[in-house]
Amino acid sequence: MESERAYDVILFGATGFTGGLTAEYLARHAPQGCRWAVAGRNREKLEALRERLDLPDLPVLVADSADPDSLAAVARSTRVLITTVGPYQQYGEPLVAACAEAGTDYVDLTGEPEFVDLMYTRYHDRAVATGARLLHACGFDSVPHDLGALFTVGALKGQPGGVAETAGEQVAVEGFVRVSGTFSGGTLASALTAFGRGRQTLQAARARRVAEGRPTGRTVRGSAVGPRWSKDAHAWVIPMPSIDPRIVLRSAAARPEYGTDFRYGHYAAVKRLPIAAGGLVGVVGLALAAQVPPLLRALTSLRPSGSGPDAARRARSWFTVRFVGRSGGREVWTEVAGGDPGYGETAKMLAETALCLAFDDLPKTSGQLTTAAACGTALIDRLVAAGITFRVLDGRPGRAPGR
Repeated sequence: MESERAYDVILFGATGFTGGLTAEYLARHAPQGCRWAVAGRNREKLEALRERLDLPDLPVLVADSADPDSLAAVARSTRVLITTVGPYQQYGEPLVAACAEAGTDYVDLTGEPEFVDLMYTRYHDRAVATGARLLHACGFDSVPHDLGALFTVGALKGQPGGVAETAGEQVAVEGFVRVSGTFSGGTLASALTAFGRGRQTLQAARARRVAEGRPTGRTVRGSAVGPRWSKDAHAWVIPMPSIDPRIVLRSAAARPEYGTDFRYGHYAAVKRLPIAAGGLVGVVGLALAAQVPPLLRALTSLRPSGSGPDAARRARSWFTVRFVGRSGGREVWTEVAGGDPGYGETAKMLAETALCLAFDDLPKTSGQLTTAAACGTALIDRLVAAGITFRVLDGRPGRAPGR
């Protein structure tokens, strides 16, 4: 396939906010000889992006989410296709279908659980047949959490005694997330789409559970409890209503090194109770507003699609995720940390995931996968080289940065 296809990587949606940041990252960091191109529906905007990148020979491809034939042509021409076009529930399926059919690896940054579950039930089997690897949630949702849990299990296994792979010994990991940043119009639209489709999200999750089944001889489950004060996190912790814990648990189901009984809890961590309470109220308010069309339209108009924080605001943003892993009386603390979570680092994670699929020597896999299941420690190595921190902490840590 490599010799037959014109490109190694195509970035679809390159003229959007996150798409533009991803294009900038690829322009600086794609390896020599990497054949990459940008794609979207507006040739003039794509050519303006090419000029801004100062890459006069960068190929520009015109394709539209509403034109399946154009998407099929793009998918057939590349080994890996990145898409930043959301909300994915509205615009994403035709490209997943095209990649699954063409045997093309697919990478997106969706955090929409319904979309991910629907794509599994509709295209996983076809992707297995064609050899395509379909990877969702390859930005801040959910790379730091997914790979952070994998890194923590590896650190726990490296301790004297390791991680038991015999039935009955439990491996428990908790992740505590702190962020400072803001969001783009695309992120807001995706969140509101998900909040407004609670019933459909539950239906998609049930259908996936039936189609996917459970791992044989192993138990994988969520363990988040709260809100509560956590001595481990030195903070108030709130279970996060995000796709992240689902992704971690799917990785644990796919990889035997997580042990025979794995549990994961995923939390937002804040130091002061009023902030924790305000966060809960805000999430509930968004969820309720998403059910009322006039309020939904008003919220969407606050930050139009394609907009986002400026460079100065992104430069002040950061994230840290601390994990504690426990098994058989052993304990290990780890940390994943970086800069602007939603955009600068998301563009980095998205691009490096695609480059990992295109160029690294990975285990042979296919179908819908997580980053941990498809890329594993190879992607951790890439992200560390790109400036994202993965480290084992010396004993129980003190307070993390943040409010």
